[in-house]
Amino acid sequence: MTQPKSEAAPEQPAAAPGGPGEPEPRSPREIRLVMIGLVIAMLLAMLDNLIVGTAMPTIVGELHGSEHMSWVVTAYTLATAASTPIWGKVGDLYGRKGSFLTSIAIFLLGSALSGLSQSMTELIAFRAVQGLGAGGLMVGVMSIMGALVAPRDRGKYQGMFAAVMALATVGGPLIGGFITDHLSWRWTFYVNLPLGAVALAFIVIVLKLPKVRSNAKIDYFGAVLLTVGITSMVLITTWGGHEYAWGSKQILGLAALSAASLIGFCYVEQRVDEPVIPLGLFKNRNFTMVSVIGFIVGFSMFGAVTFLPTYQQIVQGASATNSGLLLMPMMFGMLVISLVVGQAVSKTGKYRIYPIIGTAVMAGGSLLLSTLGTETSRFTSACYMVVLGAGMGFLMQITMLVAQNSVELKDMGVASSSATLFRTIGGSFGVALFGSLFTNRVTESMKAVPGFNAGGGGEGSAQMSPAKLKELKGPLLDAYQHGISNGMHTVFLWGAVISLVAVAAALFLREIPLRGGGQPGQAKPEQHLEAAV
Repeated sequence: MTQPKSEAAPEQPAAAPGGPGEPEPRSPREIRLVMIGLVIAMLLAMLDNLIVGTAMPTIVGELHGSEHMSWVVTAYTLATAASTPIWGKVGDLYGRKGSFLTSIAIFLLGSALSGLSQSMTELIAFRAVQGLGAGGLMVGVMSIMGALVAPRDRGKYQGMFAAVMALATVGGPLIGGFITDHLSWRWTFYVNLPLGAVALAFIVIVLKLPKVRSNAKIDYFGAVLLTVGITSMVLITTWGGHEYAWGSKQILGLAALSAASLIGFCYVEQRVDEPVIPLGLFKNRNFTMVSVIGFIVGFSMFGAVTFLPTYQQIVQGASATNSGLLLMPMMFGMLVISLVVGQAVSKTGKYRIYPIIGTAVMAGGSLLLSTLGTETSRFTSACYMVVLGAGMGFLMQITMLVAQNSVELKDMGVASSSATLFRTIGGSFGVALFGSLFTNRVTESMKAVPGFNAGGGGEGSAQMSPAKLKELKGPLLDAYQHGISNGMHTVFLWGAVISLVAVAAALFLREIPLRGGGQPGQAKPEQHLEAAV
């Protein structure tokens, strides 16, 4: 049996700047120019779904086929999740610059074709192409930054990515609404083309990375098994409780297929020279713990982003027009703390305390949000959102930083794609689980109300349309608002409980010195080896 060549990588980070496990020194000007391209690429990946989501009612109205509307999002999500680990491995084996440029080109091709779609079937197919490219955007951004900047100095730049996330979350719905109202829904896709062209130009002209030539072959069988496993998991979380009951044969069949595929994947990965995800990475305690933390961060963040606007619109009477602004307090907390933590890590080289604080604050923010009621003021709920956002700010960049610091430079793409994948899957599970809890709690709260219709969309339904909501008056509206508040209580109370798992994982992290920076007292290679075991 051939052992994977990269299994020992997590335990052997190099300490000498410019060494085989260390990025080559770069001038600040070169890094800043490359960062412009990376930031634009990340903005493309994050803005797309938010912009398109605002335009969906118009798209469905023109192309018809509302019964397939969910697949416009699902096709993109599936392709992104399934391709993420493969892009990471391709970058490690054949060069990060080439794989990143390819992913941008595929994303732009999918965007152009989506804008030209003449039917829902075409749109769904082209969104899958777009998602295939998007899977390489986030991985490419993080792995290229890992190849350019030593972990010790990375915090100086990672705050920009937190700012992009905040900008995309707030600005995406606003931009989507403006484009749909004043241009055409097709421009929600075409807008990617000039941005992508700028990103391509910066990366082609400015980015200089050593050429990688590998005779190794991609583990296609493992990639297929992983793709089937991830796809089945995403479909379970997408369809469960909506298209099919959780105990239906379709959902149980997908669960069995996912389990069998992932077990087969683990078996295959131990027997190939270049596994898609080297299982040896998980022998490193820090890599395993930040994977758990990243999963739970995705779980909590996407749950909050999904259900907080519902509460603010239905219970607090906020406008749905500028829905991105409703999340601004949470994004503000995330941005400020992420910037502060990034600078602190670069100055001190210490990071272990931040995941511990962040997971505890995230749990506290979820607990505060579980107290939201019909009488809670907008100011109070905004303060609670700031707390949750601050907790995430401690974690968003640190989890990626620790994952990348746990591997050699040659495995940077795999580390970046794994961290991204766990966060993506966590978000998918979070939306599905919280959605079921929310719907069940609202339904239970409304059963005693006259006029309640358990079938989706009727009066009192947890999935009420905006038109129906406007028709509610008096006691029925009060009861529905109480039902929404009860649903929020259940969602965030469970979110607080699940966050405690992240707190426990953070406590198991070890303070392994960050590579690079040339600071006095930095650990020697043998000290890294002792700390990693």
